[in-house]
Amino acid sequence: MARASKAVADSRANLPFVYRQYSAEQLKQVLYKMYLIRRFEEGAEESYTRGLIHGTMHLSIGQEASAMGICMPLGEDDQITSTHRGHGHCIAKGAEVKRMFAEFFGKTTGYCKGRGGSMHIADVAKGNLGANGIVGGGIPIAVGAALSAKMMKTGKVVVSFFGDGANNEGAFHEALNMAAVWKLPVIFVCENNGYGMSTSTARSTAVKNIADRAAAYSMPGVIVNGNIFSEVAEASYKAIERARAGEGPTLIESKTYRHRGHSKSDRNRYRTKEEIEDWMSNRDPITLFENELREFGFIDDTGIEAIREVVAREIADGIEFAKGSPSPDVSETGNYVYTEQA
Repeated sequence: MARASKAVADSRANLPFVYRQYSAEQLKQVLYKMYLIRRFEEGAEESYTRGLIHGTMHLSIGQEASAMGICMPLGEDDQITSTHRGHGHCIAKGAEVKRMFAEFFGKTTGYCKGRGGSMHIADVAKGNLGANGIVGGGIPIAVGAALSAKMMKTGKVVVSFFGDGANNEGAFHEALNMAAVWKLPVIFVCENNGYGMSTSTARSTAVKNIADRAAAYSMPGVIVNGNIFSEVAEASYKAIERARAGEGPTLIESKTYRHRGHSKSDRNRYRTKEEIEDWMSNRDPITLFENELREFGFIDDTGIEAIREVVAREIADGIEFAKGSPSPDVSETGNYVYTEQA
């Protein structure tokens, strides 16, 4: 047994960090959750088309490795703030898809009793302090949570997800400066999918890389390929370790791509079909992760198919749960919106 264990250890010595840090079962769980995010988004999209979901939504199809890579090294007590494109973050932090669907359907069994919907979903019990419809709105909230963690000595780390459009908001600069001055345990994660609504980052941002802005606030700025899980997870692990050690914040720029438009009303006229097809065909994060798992001997095709089947059932059951859940009574629509005063 000892010789076999040593042989396994030796065979993994030259693998990327995450394949040495995590077990096969943990990595299979990552693939399961990446599929869960993808199929949830597709299920939500179909439900919207069928009129079961009202309003709009912002899908994160194509950004699964970014959400999972950042959240993988987090503990259950650690916290995140999310964005209007936050479904993947919610699932990566441990949310149940049936309650997410219920929230989207406006049902009382949803995480926010049907009051929050797609853009304001939260799961505080699992450390998700909430998505935010305001661009950059979650960044100062994360800094506040990190300040609380430091003052109360809880040991918690806070991650703030935001898009490339938020890096030109005043809240971004104010929050990074304050976090650096006070050396707060917060990681700023910019998921740069190349476009803020319909405007490319190249046209809206003066610096070539958003991570370059970290230098102005005396913190590390790290750029990763957001479609390669192992790259994202390694950067997240190092940033979290740094934060826990009291060394302050890190800015991670995760360069990724959304396969769908900005929202359901986006007609995608600012991107070419060739560009979208290239990202979908050649740089899909789930395909890239599957290929690595196969190459390094962590899973085979039978194992992958089994994961797909489990996810398909979970999504179908989640939609049925949401459809069968009760809607709020009109007389109670004001409940759960404001905090009860003592």
